[in-house]
This record gives sequence, structure tokens and C-alpha cells, in this order.
Amino acid sequence: MEWWPAYLLLGAVVGFFAGLLGIGGGLVLVPVLTFIFSAQHFPPDRILHLALGTTMAAIIFTSASSLRTHHAHGAVNWRVVKSITPGVIVGTLGGATLVSMLDSRILSIIFVVFIYFAATQMLLNISPKPSRELPGQIGLLGAGGVIGAVSSFVAIGGGLLTIPFLSLCNFRLQHAIGTAAAVGFPIAVAGAIGYIANGMAQPRPLPEYSLGYVYLPALGWIVLASMVTARWGAKATHIVQTGTLRKVLVVLLYLLGTRMLVGLFD
Repeated sequence: MEWWPAYLLLGAVVGFFAGLLGIGGGLVLVPVLTFIFSAQHFPPDRILHLALGTTMAAIIFTSASSLRTHHAHGAVNWRVVKSITPGVIVGTLGGATLVSMLDSRILSIIFVVFIYFAATQMLLNISPKPSRELPGQIGLLGAGGVIGAVSSFVAIGGGLLTIPFLSLCNFRLQHAIGTAAAVGFPIAVAGAIGYIANGMAQPRPLPEYSLGYVYLPALGWIVLASMVTARWGAKATHIVQTGTLRKVLVVLLYLLGTRMLVGLFD
């Protein structure tokens, strides 16, 4: 329990940036949790799996709050959510199962690459130009499967993938963000279930107070702090220069990614 201040501070930082910039916290949560879990001497080959599972469970709460806000503003296309969700659930569960089979080193490399990709996308503010219409049911199921699988691999709510996909299909940005927030909820729920189930199936013992690959003490403190500071971040959006803080987050992501990369050679 002596680690609760670290979890509380981490949740506060992640919640603030989530509210300010409308991003999920997985890109920050996962690398920092790996450092904390390592300091707690958790099983080295399960540290990243525990960080991913705990992050997925935390995203359930942040995505639910975000979904409620966007729905209140009429920014959620529920027809798309209904069509894409079955593919999202299958892809997310499949991705979580595959993650449990992967070596921790390979998983770390995949995550580092994705951090650099996401940070560069934010830095350059890359967004696709609308060039096509929304696909049919089969196309949405396929897109959902890919979004779910990748999201469970790197413990994100799916916004980094869903928003560009919907923008490509001529969605207004506000509706793309709102719909992505709604899609993020089933991703988080399915991902958390997948990490719990696969963690419980592992023959080696996990840390005390773990539910599969979800470490409950970390989850509780992170959620407690992030639910408070997310509201502060949302209010700060209308007061501060978000472009400057976005750059701060990008620098932080590059530093975290580089620290994880260096750790692979320790």
C-alpha cells in the first residue's frame, strides 16, 4: 500500500490530459505502470501484461464518463456504434488472448513503436482528408475487429484509430470524436475481461490483489484521481493554450517510449 501516492499522482496526471485533450490515458499509464510494477518486484515476464490489463480496466471508467458527455451533446452516431461493436468485441478479446501468449520483450517492442507513432501523429496533427463513404455492415465489422485488436494490444480506448477512420468516411470531427468515445467503452470492457480471464488462466502466481492481469490497488487509486482531474482538464480547455500542453504531452510520450526502449537492453 506504500505505493498509493504514485498511483494517485499517475491517475491525476492522466485524467487531466484526458479531459484537456480528449485522449485516452493508456499511452501514459502503461509505461509508467511498468516502471512502478518493476520497482515493486512483480514477476518480470508478466509486468507489461499487468500494466496493459490494469490500464484497460481503468479506461472503462474514463470512457464511460466521456461517453456520457458526448451523448449529452448529441455527438454519438449510435447506428455506427451498434454496427461496429460486434467486430470490436471479437477483435479486442482476440487481441487480449494473443497478448497473453507473447513474450514480454516482443510486447514491449510493439508498444514502444506504437507510442512513437501516436506521439508523432499528435505532434504533426495528422488527420486524413475525407475521401470515402462509410462502409456497409461487413466493412464496419472488419474495421471494428482491427480497431479492437490493436487497441487491446496497446491498451487504448480506440480513439487514435476510430477517429481517423470515421474522419476518412466524411464524419464531422465532433461526431467522430463522440462516436469514438462510445466505441471505446466496449473496447475497454472486452479488453478488461480478456486480460482478467487470460491472467487467471496463467499457471504462475501473480501479485497479491490481482484479478487476472488487473492489479486492483493500482486500478482503484488511478480511477479515484482521474475521475476528479478529468473534469479539471475539461474546464482548462477553455482557459489555457491546449496546443502548448499537447506539445508537453508529446515530449512526455517520446521520453516514456525511449525509456522503455532503453530498458529492453538493460
